[in-house]
Amino acid sequence: MMTTPTIKLNDGNEIPAIGFGTFQIPNDGSTYAAVKEALAVGYRHIDTAVAYFNEAEVGQAVRDSGIPRDQIWVTSKLWLQDFGFEAATKAIDVSLQKLGLDYMDLYLIHQPYGDVPGAWQAMEAAQKAGKIRSIGVSNMTPKIWQQFMPKFDTLPAVNQVEFNPYFQQRALRDLITPAGVKVEAWAPLGQGNQALLTDPVVTKLAAKYGKDVGQVILRFENQSGIIIFPKSVHASRIKSNLNIFDFELTADEMAEMRALDQNKGQHDPDAAGVKEMLLNAFDVHAND
Repeated sequence: MMTTPTIKLNDGNEIPAIGFGTFQIPNDGSTYAAVKEALAVGYRHIDTAVAYFNEAEVGQAVRDSGIPRDQIWVTSKLWLQDFGFEAATKAIDVSLQKLGLDYMDLYLIHQPYGDVPGAWQAMEAAQKAGKIRSIGVSNMTPKIWQQFMPKFDTLPAVNQVEFNPYFQQRALRDLITPAGVKVEAWAPLGQGNQALLTDPVVTKLAAKYGKDVGQVILRFENQSGIIIFPKSVHASRIKSNLNIFDFELTADEMAEMRALDQNKGQHDPDAAGVKEMLLNAFDVHAND
């Protein structure tokens, strides 16, 4: 079986360069089945969050996989309702309980609003206690990054943001890359954006290399140094999304792909009312 390449983080840990995303996979057994399949075909990096409501199924699949725990990278995320030091401290323990794991490999500030510094301090303490290996943030634009970084004692290892060939986050990457902070891509395939999936540049490269368009997009992102975790519930797609390391885009082809950037995503974390919208959309304590 192929060994997944890794990327070294600024804290010295090595994260698998490609993982498996679980956003919007239901917690009705579907997440368990998808993660079990992903691990069986070679993924060693699973991304979940308390607001996905499927941590328990992710953890069960990891435990049932037969793969040594230290060979699987598990990420989860802290939701807005649990920001602040005390609430975040408790939430970290709850996520570990739901996952049924002794530690998480990566834990992220999921949405950067409210008492982010207090939550970050709790994450730093949990990292020191061995409950979390790496800590990071998500959905931080350059504006939000510059707002919070002066209040952090520890630099995040990653910033997980929307990223695909149509939205390449150049301003953000220019800001955080010199500090060794890695970008993780959510929605690396553009959330099914048909314009992207049928773009002539992408389809031309897919035909040249005998690959599907998803594989070309993921390979471009991988060669750009982005950590990716595509999501699917279909066994064939789960497998094909991992099969991106047997070809390499040329420098000219990478330039063609970079030229597709429209510098606009589907989600704007800087927009007014986003915090309120998100708080109303997900109540992670609804079943407590």
